[in-house]
Amino acid sequence: MADDMDAVFEALAHPDRRRILDIIKNNPGCYLNEICPQFSTSRIALMKHLRVLETAQLIVARQEGRRRRLFHNAVPIQMIYDRWTTEYSSLWSSEITRIKYAVESKSNRTATTRKGRRNG
Repeated sequence: MADDMDAVFEALAHPDRRRILDIIKNNPGCYLNEICPQFSTSRIALMKHLRVLETAQLIVARQEGRRRRLFHNAVPIQMIYDRWTTEYSSLWSSEITRIKYAVESKSNRTATTRKGRRNG
């Protein structure tokens, strides 16, 4: 169990792997050649990142001929979440997260409006 979690934390520690995971989550069943153009790193480097994500079981690959379709697997992240939260705390953390995003969104709109006034 601890080793599995270590692999998940290791996989999520790198920003490119988090970005790859976001791309796969938003495009279920995509192929590596659809991910590559979104990065300036080599195909080999991306394949290494995919191996780390697969080892952590954050992505699942389904072979189709010579190509592999990639899918996001949320279970390892959910297991980490479940380990450190309770029903009561999850209710409040969801609410606080919602408030955080609302405040940040309002702050960004206000900053953009002020910037527009200065330039105008």
